Amino acid sequence: MEIDQIIGIILIILIIGFMIFRRVKKARAASKEIKDHQMKEEERRSQYIKAIKRRTIGGETLIDYGTYHLSLKERVKYSILAGAVIFGVGYLFYNNLILSLIGACFGMFYPKFKRKDLKIKRQDELSLQFKEAISSLASSLAAGQSIENAFRDALKDLKLLYPDEDTYIVKEFNLINRRVENGEIIERAIDDLAKRSDVEDIKNFSNVFITCKRTGGDLVEVIKRTADIITDKIEIQQDIKVLVSQKKFESKIMAVAPLGIIFFLKTSSPEFVEPLYQFGTPGPLVMTVALVCILVSMLISQKIMNIEV
Repeated sequence: MEIDQIIGIILIILIIGFMIFRRVKKARAASKEIKDHQMKEEERRSQYIKAIKRRTIGGETLIDYGTYHLSLKERVKYSILAGAVIFGVGYLFYNNLILSLIGACFGMFYPKFKRKDLKIKRQDELSLQFKEAISSLASSLAAGQSIENAFRDALKDLKLLYPDEDTYIVKEFNLINRRVENGEIIERAIDDLAKRSDVEDIKNFSNVFITCKRTGGDLVEVIKRTADIITDKIEIQQDIKVLVSQKKFESKIMAVAPLGIIFFLKTSSPEFVEPLYQFGTPGPLVMTVALVCILVSMLISQKIMNIEV
C-alpha cells in the first residue's frame, strides 16, 4: 500500500471519527438539557403538591399520582419474586448454586423498576375512571344542571359504577364536592386534581374548564366536545393495547422458549450440555452471551411495542 493511500485512509478515519464525536457531543448536550428540564419540572410539581396538601383539609392523605411509594410489603414481595426468578435463570444457565444466590441478591433492586410500572398502571386506571366521570358530567350539564349539581350527580353515577369507596375517581369527586361545600371555588379543586394526577387528559380538561368558566364560554358544549375527544383518545389507546397485547404475549413466549429448551436439554440429556457448565472453558461464556441476547431482545421488543397516543 502506497503512502498516499495510507494518508487517505487515515483522513477518512479522522473525518468519520470527528463526525461521530460531534454527533455524540450533541446527543449528550440534548440529553443533559432534557434531564435539567425534567428536574425543574419535577421540582416545580413537588412544590405544587406541597401547596395543595397544605391548603386542603386532610391534605396529608391526598394521593400524588405522579409518584408511587412502595409499601414495605410490596418491596418484600417484588424483591422475593425477582430474586426467585434470577436464581432460577442463573442456576439454569450456570448450574452453580453460589453464582445463582449472588445473582438473586440483585432482586432487591427490582422494586425501583417496578415502581414506574405501578405508577403508570394507577394513572391508566384513573384515566379510564375519569372517562366515565366526564361522560356523566357532560350528560348532567346537557340536562340543565349547574356545575356544582352536575358534579354531585356525577358522583352518584360513579358510585353505581364503582361501589368501592376507595376507587380513585370516587374519592377525588368526593373531595371536590366537599371542598365546594366548604366555600372553595370549583376551578381550584379541579386544577388541584389535574396537578396531582399528572395525567394529560385530566390536565387538558382542567385547562379547558377553567378557561371556559372564566371567559364565560358555552361550558356545556365545550365540556361535551372535550369529553368526546378524551373518550375517543382513551378508546384508541385501548384498541392499540388490545392489538399489541398479542404481540407482547408472543414476545414473552419467544423469550421463555430458550429457557425451556435449555431446561429440556439439561433434564433429558445432561451429558450433551455438560461442556457448557464447565468453568475454565468457553462454555460459561457462550451461556452468558446467550443470556445477554435474550435480555436485549426482550428490552427491544418491549420498547418497540410501547406505543403512545
